[in-house]
Amino acid sequence: MDDEKRAHLLSFLKVIPPVDFCCVYGSVLHTTNHDKSTMVDYILGVSDPLQWHSENLKMNADHYASWMVLLGGAKLVTEVADKIGVGVHFNPFVTWNNKMFKYGVVRMHDLVQDILNWERLYLSGRLQKPVNMLVDNLDIKDVNSVNLRAAVSAALLLLPPKFTEVCFLAIRPLRITIFVISFVFMQEDLYAKICSLSYMGDLRMFFAEDRNKVKKIVQGQFDLFQSMYKPFLEEYEGKDLLRFSSSENQHANIYQDCGLPVARSHVSFLPPAIRSLMGIRLGRKKVTSESGIA
Repeated sequence: MDDEKRAHLLSFLKVIPPVDFCCVYGSVLHTTNHDKSTMVDYILGVSDPLQWHSENLKMNADHYASWMVLLGGAKLVTEVADKIGVGVHFNPFVTWNNKMFKYGVVRMHDLVQDILNWERLYLSGRLQKPVNMLVDNLDIKDVNSVNLRAAVSAALLLLPPKFTEVCFLAIRPLRITIFVISFVFMQEDLYAKICSLSYMGDLRMFFAEDRNKVKKIVQGQFDLFQSMYKPFLEEYEGKDLLRFSSSENQHANIYQDCGLPVARSHVSFLPPAIRSLMGIRLGRKKVTSESGIA
């Protein structure tokens, strides 16, 4: 992102109370997007949402739904986000300087917990996709590296040995490599699997939301996904866990070692809560199998 665009995006922060973290995401990151009417999406991290919303209501009451302002103000806004939502309060369709904005406000503690533990897999899922961090007072970029590695590990564990028409890009047959067990997939498939993690179990993907959302996100921001995950893929390649070969469309095919030791390594990088759930489910399957009860 060039300095001029970055400065323009930062200028909106001057009209709201100070924040500890701010990132932009979505179509504003597309280098080919020159549509000035496009909504700009922000995630804002603050230490105390109640205090922050109290200050923001004094400065920008028109950013909030009128019923929230009348019925409870900052207290209601915070309680709804914490008890009903996913810990984030969004103010959409905010107009400023002839531009449309949407911003979500989250408690910094909740942001860090979701990044590290996937408690809601909402903001952590958002940060598994391309974003541009404008304010980062608490080194969230470093914390998020744990989230990115976990996302790669989860995606590699979930990618099947034989693709079906569910994959939106070219199917590749099983190939024999130096690994005892291996299969080939496209980089687009890897990023699509990462991108889909936060949508798994989300009913919006079956009803209101565009079912091609993942495909559009990956294809529209492929270079950004590559940049985000390049360090991890290069590390795995250096350890002979992945092998790359060019394909006809100049995107790399990836051959994965699917041996048990590698799978265990991938599992070890998943958040503790996810590992616990996996252990519980695997334990139930083992008991069912040994008892012979369906």
